[in-house]
This record gives sequence, structure tokens and C-alpha cells, in this order.
Amino acid sequence: MTAPAAVLFDVDGTLAETERDGHRPAFNRAFAEHDLGLHWTPEHYTRLLRIPGGRQRIAADLRERGVPAVEADRTAAAVHRTKTALFAEHARAGTIPARPGVRTLVADLRRCGARIGVVTTGRREWAEPLVRHLIGDVAGELDVAVYGDDVTALKPDPQAYRRALRGLGMPAACVVAVEDSAPGVAAALGAGLVTVVVRSEPTAGHDVRGAALVRDSFDGGPPLDAALFGELLAAADDQRFAQRRSSCRRRSA
Repeated sequence: MTAPAAVLFDVDGTLAETERDGHRPAFNRAFAEHDLGLHWTPEHYTRLLRIPGGRQRIAADLRERGVPAVEADRTAAAVHRTKTALFAEHARAGTIPARPGVRTLVADLRRCGARIGVVTTGRREWAEPLVRHLIGDVAGELDVAVYGDDVTALKPDPQAYRRALRGLGMPAACVVAVEDSAPGVAAALGAGLVTVVVRSEPTAGHDVRGAALVRDSFDGGPPLDAALFGELLAAADDQRFAQRRSSCRRRSA
């Protein structure tokens, strides 16, 4: 089975359990530095993950606690700058591990000729060094990378994936997206991509309907590989062809 022409990976929760191992602790450290008296528990943070973007999560939480909208937005922007700097230090230190099976999958895709890219709402300041640490030596130079700084609308808006497709110069029908969350799946599907979901701990309960495949891990049986991704693309092509034939029959009836 032919491998996909390209695979686009989300970063947070997909390549690594960054929410658990990096972001939440960085948020809490930033709250302490700004004397906000906030502390996000794992349970509360999991609920907030349905809101894309760290600054937006802070602002939403402050508004829920009765802080006026303008003040909440201003405070969130300042706290998020601190949090980004803290997490960037963590990312550059190379202490966040890739999820089991991620590097094996990326290496297999490269061997089969697939192009590799990342599409994330995360800021380039921390996401770029993190990606380099997680998969840089097996992926080589990325063929495309879209960060939160590069778009005006975050996931679930499909803008980031559409930008990645333009960067690759490829139609969506040749490319697979790998995501872990509901906003990410919505963004990938909105761009017309066949989407594989590998759930992370905080997103285990997300609604990911529309995904071509949903897994709890990269290395559970059978492991994800280039051949399986190719099969998913072929199945999607067959389905699209059947839908076109059915539409033609209805028009001629």
C-alpha cells in the first residue's frame, strides 16, 4: 500500500504529553509570579482544554470567577507571556519526552517517502525547539510548520491546516493529519484531511467523530505506520468516489 504523500502532526498532546508534563505546571508557576491566587488542578485544566489557546483559557477562567471581561483579557495577556517564557525554557531543555511510538512512526513515514509537517496553535517560541527535540533527528528538516503565530484564527478553525497544505503544494486528498483533541479534529476535517486521532490523557473524553481512526496510543497493536495511513487514504478515496457516483445517479434520475 502506498504511503501518504505527507503527514501533518499536531504537537500538544499528540507528539508529547505536553499538557500534563509542561503546560499546566507552567501556567501555575505564572499564576504564582503574578500573585493571582490561581492553581489549575488536572481536572480543571482538562475542562479548560476545550478552549483553544492558552491566553483564551486564562481569560475564560478569570471571567468565570467574576473578573470583568476587559480586565480578564488584559491580565490573561500578561500572564500568558510569562507562561510562554517559562514553558519555552522547559522545551529548550529537552526534558519532555515524545509519546511512545511517535518517533518510530515518523521514521517509518520518512523511509516511505512521506513529507512531514507540524500544525499547532502553540507559539513558535516554544513549539519549534520542542518539535526539534521530539522528532528532529528522525524527521530531519520539516517540510512545513505552522505555528499559532502564523495564523489569525486558532483551531477549530481550519486556517492553519489550509496554510500547511499551501506550503506543501498538495491537495488535502494526499495528506493525513494526526490529532488528539476535538478542536484539532474539527480543524483538520474542516480542511478536508483524513484524520487519525491518538488520544492523550487530558483529551480522552473529547468528541472526535469524523476521524478515520481513533487510538489510545501510537504503539498499541497494531502500531501505526505508513502502510496503515496509506490504507486510510485509499479508503477515503473509495468513499468519495462512491459518493460522487451516487450523486451522479440522483442527478440523472
